[in-house]
Amino acid sequence: QHIKNRRTRNAQSAKSLQANHRMVLTGTPIENNVGELWSLFDFVMPGFLGSYEKFNQRYENPILKNQDNAAQKRLVQKIRPFILRRVKEKVLTQLPPKIEQVSYCEMTPIQTECYRQMLSLCQRDVLQAVRKRGLEKSHIIILTALLRLRQICCHPELAGIKLTHRFQSSGKLTLLQELLDDALDGNHRILVFSQFVKMLEILAEWFQEKKIPFVTLHGQTKNRQQTVEKFQEHHDIPIFLLSLKVGGLGLNLTSADTVILYDPWWNPAVESQAIDRVHRIGQQKNITAYRLITQGTIEEKMLTLQTRKKQLFDSLITAEEGIAKKLGWEDIRFLLEL
Repeated sequence: QHIKNRRTRNAQSAKSLQANHRMVLTGTPIENNVGELWSLFDFVMPGFLGSYEKFNQRYENPILKNQDNAAQKRLVQKIRPFILRRVKEKVLTQLPPKIEQVSYCEMTPIQTECYRQMLSLCQRDVLQAVRKRGLEKSHIIILTALLRLRQICCHPELAGIKLTHRFQSSGKLTLLQELLDDALDGNHRILVFSQFVKMLEILAEWFQEKKIPFVTLHGQTKNRQQTVEKFQEHHDIPIFLLSLKVGGLGLNLTSADTVILYDPWWNPAVESQAIDRVHRIGQQKNITAYRLITQGTIEEKMLTLQTRKKQLFDSLITAEEGIAKKLGWEDIRFLLEL
């Protein structure tokens, strides 16, 4: 898992080890780019896929940039005999059902105006940057523009826009409130994930106002294990707020049965890992997972891009591309309506 980037010291050191037999174990053999697959095979069978430059010329560029089905088919035929895949649904047959659904919301009038103005600014900045510097050197400006739009979809405050009625200023926050009301009435225990710590802080303030017990876990949280144990053992605490990066991996939270992904991530594999904090050995209840999406915004377009990229990588090795790191110009035009 930790040698997918061929440039890292981890990868270079591992490949220098002498051994009679080698194997790789990973849940996501392709996460950020097809070149990660080359790095894994370069460890297991050095030279099998040629040099990276040859691999990039023969497979990676044709598949990603030209949607070359013939190159894709050749790569699949070459690597398939050396990959053993086991999916959880086939191995852990005792797990209860998992239902995933997308829940859509509309922006509030103030949110719509903020989004419209930000989109106009982002379109201008990105076009100017690409014309002046080229696509490759404009990556930071592009990602910043996409980030600002995604933040407004969650809540305008995340983009630095101060509002008087903060709990009524986001259509998505209103949708979350409705979902939580129904879940709490049904005595469900809920994980709420967001990538934005500021969003978790807004939610925490709302829970405090409503006197709803909760715990929070993000990058600044001290006593991580104690926080997890508190939620697992105290069933009078129905809600766990988690940042996607910190809470999406390595935790066993089977005392919950409902997951809400407040904002979408580029890579659906990361979202699936977050949902699987509750859908794992020891879970006795049926699982429901909600992805909250703001209609008519970049979030809907992210879903479309996820589907496009996922189809390509499913056909290769059933893994997902880290979309944000490999956005082409057509993708950027699609996202920013250029």
